[in-house]
Amino acid sequence: MRNFLSAEDVPNINELVQKAIGFKADPTGSKLSGTGKRMGLLFLNPSMRTRLSTQIAASNLGMESIVFNVGQDGWSLEFEDEAIMNGTTVEHVKEAAPILGKYFDVLGVRTFPGLKDKAEDYSEFFIKQFVKYSGIPVVSLESASLHPLQSLTDIITITENFKEKRKPKVVLTWAPHVKALPQCVANSFAQWINAWGEADFVIAHPEGYELDKKFTGNAAIAYDQSYALKEADFVYVKNWSSYSDYGNVLSTDANWMLTNEKLFATNNAKVMHCLPVRRNVELSGEVLDGANSIVTQQAGNRVWAAQAVLSEILNG
Repeated sequence: MRNFLSAEDVPNINELVQKAIGFKADPTGSKLSGTGKRMGLLFLNPSMRTRLSTQIAASNLGMESIVFNVGQDGWSLEFEDEAIMNGTTVEHVKEAAPILGKYFDVLGVRTFPGLKDKAEDYSEFFIKQFVKYSGIPVVSLESASLHPLQSLTDIITITENFKEKRKPKVVLTWAPHVKALPQCVANSFAQWINAWGEADFVIAHPEGYELDKKFTGNAAIAYDQSYALKEADFVYVKNWSSYSDYGNVLSTDANWMLTNEKLFATNNAKVMHCLPVRRNVELSGEVLDGANSIVTQQAGNRVWAAQAVLSEILNG
């Protein structure tokens, strides 16, 4: 594996999942693979779990990691190839990225969509510029349309919690929120679940919140949350803004918040969320604090997902 930007970069998802579970049992078992290596972590927007889990993963492998918050710790970057830099940007990615390629062995990059221009966001222009000019492997720490480390984590967590000899029913359900959020996590989860092929997958949301078909594929789509939740084994709760009416909030219907009452229709489903979560807006406190919630286990698995990916890149 050269870069890690989406599910398409992973030849075998189950093998990567098992590698992560192996690291969870023995965190420093492959420490020599990263000895003398250095990882740069560039953040164009804030992070807690992604930043910390990737640093811990790198350390477990023997790597040194250095965090750099673009625009705060240094110059604002320009990304347009033919830009006339007479505005607020000070350094071009054409100069910055190759230097980073000299400093680091692996580069982690976190970008964020503007939610104004769908074509620009979904082109993944910003992270692709680092791939183009850095000359070293690039790991997505979340991009404008995808969050692959989160999605790998999600499949690890489902694998740990489901031991029956059948496919689990996995429901991704939209939730209300106080502001417009990107489609990254929902897109990515759909892409990975489809690529994995080991689950019966349903996506539930109000009309107008349909995701890009290139990510949802043949997943069943339901506009009735109660119907979607029937016999579910896992319920993944996440808000996203509209894709068709790009970046806009079309509904704030509080009835879409997941509660214990709604879980009665499920197969005692485990409840997932990528965090951070707005309590009693996206997800009720009773569910978050209850026995069905596995959000803490899920977040903890971020370390092992990152470690498995870094190990594959280092050994590749």
